[in-house]
Amino acid sequence: MKLLIIEDETAAAMNLRSILNTVTPDAEIVDVIDTVVDSIEWFENNPMPDLVFMDIQLSDGESFKIFDKVKISCPIVFTTAYDQYALKAFEVNSIDYLLKPINEHAVRRAVDKWHALTGADRSEYAARVDSMVAEQKALRQSFLVRFRDKLIPLGQDEIAYCYTSEEKVYAFGYNGERYPLEYTLEALQGMLNSARFYRANRQFIIARDAVADISVWFGSRLSVNLKMETPEKIIVSKARVPEFKQWLIS
Repeated sequence: MKLLIIEDETAAAMNLRSILNTVTPDAEIVDVIDTVVDSIEWFENNPMPDLVFMDIQLSDGESFKIFDKVKISCPIVFTTAYDQYALKAFEVNSIDYLLKPINEHAVRRAVDKWHALTGADRSEYAARVDSMVAEQKALRQSFLVRFRDKLIPLGQDEIAYCYTSEEKVYAFGYNGERYPLEYTLEALQGMLNSARFYRANRQFIIARDAVADISVWFGSRLSVNLKMETPEKIIVSKARVPEFKQWLIS
């Protein structure tokens, strides 16, 4: 069993190494890395380990950025001092989420989970990860969103529109509430039912059931008015008007 540790705190890395030597003495710790940049380079130039223990907050940014640059087909155990990242952690191939300070019991549980998931066939797990990634890109019936101090499921039928501004994305419900999302609008396009939702422009994805009426706008464009207030006007470009009309009546 080959293990990789991604951790920028020396004391935390030493503690984790010591616990792993106790929990799984036959395992080999192939490396300890402390930055996002070095982690990307490592994955690009080394065979995939069997399991990665990955701190979320590294000195040069969140470790989630690693997944944007390289494909990681092995399971991940995330470690962090905060619980606010649980949602993101479950969106990549993580098998556990350990809160610091990490103890032997938590590490043993994570290693046992790895054994239960992978068995002896390493390639089989890689295939499972590919399947999980494909499923994540498929339509979702609901999203796990932060609301006040809780995580709650938000169903597609509860979403009136999604809106992006200043690199933040929100779903607005028919109930008037606003929920932060951890996806880009581009990613949401692949998760929302295209029969019910339409990408009106760079800022908005709208639900058919939320449309109140449509106004003809300057330059042969359309202004879509929803049944609730929106942060700005929803303008459909002239080039997309035929497609939008077809979607609306189909």
